Amino acid sequence: MISCEIVSVGTELLLGDIVDTNAPYLSRELAAMGIAVLHRSTVGDNAGRLRDAVELALSRSDIVLLTGGLGPTADDITKEVCAQVMGFELVRDEESENAMRAFFKTRGRPMPESNLKQADVPLGGIVFRNDHGTAPGAAMERDGKCVILLPGPPNEMRAMFTDKVKPYLAAKTTGVIVSHTVRTMGIGESDMAERVAPLLEGSNPTVAPYAKQGEALLRVTAHADTAAQAEAIIAPALDEIRSILGGYIYGIDVADIQHAVVQGLLEKKLHVATAESCTAGYISKRITEVAGASDVFACGLVTYSNDMKEKLLGVRHETLAAHGAVSAETAAEMAAGVKRVSGAEIAVAVTGVAGPGCSENKPVGLVYIGIADRDGVRTVRFETGRKDREFNRYVTASRALHLVWQSIQNY
Repeated sequence: MISCEIVSVGTELLLGDIVDTNAPYLSRELAAMGIAVLHRSTVGDNAGRLRDAVELALSRSDIVLLTGGLGPTADDITKEVCAQVMGFELVRDEESENAMRAFFKTRGRPMPESNLKQADVPLGGIVFRNDHGTAPGAAMERDGKCVILLPGPPNEMRAMFTDKVKPYLAAKTTGVIVSHTVRTMGIGESDMAERVAPLLEGSNPTVAPYAKQGEALLRVTAHADTAAQAEAIIAPALDEIRSILGGYIYGIDVADIQHAVVQGLLEKKLHVATAESCTAGYISKRITEVAGASDVFACGLVTYSNDMKEKLLGVRHETLAAHGAVSAETAAEMAAGVKRVSGAEIAVAVTGVAGPGCSENKPVGLVYIGIADRDGVRTVRFETGRKDREFNRYVTASRALHLVWQSIQNY
């Protein structure tokens, strides 16, 4: 299998001024092509450190793919350093220069002469035209090694990789890598990993656990000559995971819990409504992020105050006085109230202490979720164990959405 290393270039990445989205994208794309990404690194705009990074990458990988540092300024040095390492001369490319001048002309702006630096390409290398910007990419091959240069802006990088670099690499690859992601909720990563422990020892397919906020994932990956063969290798492992984890699984290869919820509601022609206190609209926000939500989302009510819980949802004053806003009783009446008001088949309500301070002498992270559907009203109590307000809100929304997903399965 061909090995690859990704080097992200830019001091702004090291400083945290921008987030590197290019490397994860390239890792996924390369894996799908059967190219193993063995290392990823980030280096600033420093010639010495960049040269060291490229030489190290070449010593252990067949392909080194760099993003960034192809701009017109003095600190954009990726092309120059890589040409030196690979022993290539840079020459002015007339086609790239003409394309660059046309690019600026169509935008009604004069082109700074410094931009011509971007039209310098490695003599004897392969040039990848940039249809979305000014900096062309390039590939340099020598002694069985290959260095590929891509621009840093994600829209330029992705288009160039898809249209130009991917076909170039396809001629070098044999076999494919196929992955499927199993998403679970209601079980911790360590517990999940223990239950599927024998599967984690395999080499083809490989099964690897991952944790995200409020959920745990398993990625099942196989390598074979064709996608169909890889799928055949993966199928028994997926069947065994389904058998072991059962109801904890809410989807395979779905983007997230809100996509699973909207998809399920659409398939069964159901509607959902929300009543939120501590999450303040977070559940509604995540549902309506998904295309098609307008066909299944009835309404969302944010009732932060006890007064609004009474007026809008019909929560009894006696319930609030006896048990408080953060209670199973209040969550149940909130869910029943928003179901009645909306007419939705499924309603979910949340009330809790997001933090960082306590409320009603109840601990930060304590949450009650009410779910109302054709089987009646029930509540779930849980504690996040964290004082992180945003974490508590996100995880609460995830758990509420999971309860909605479980309710959908009963219709």
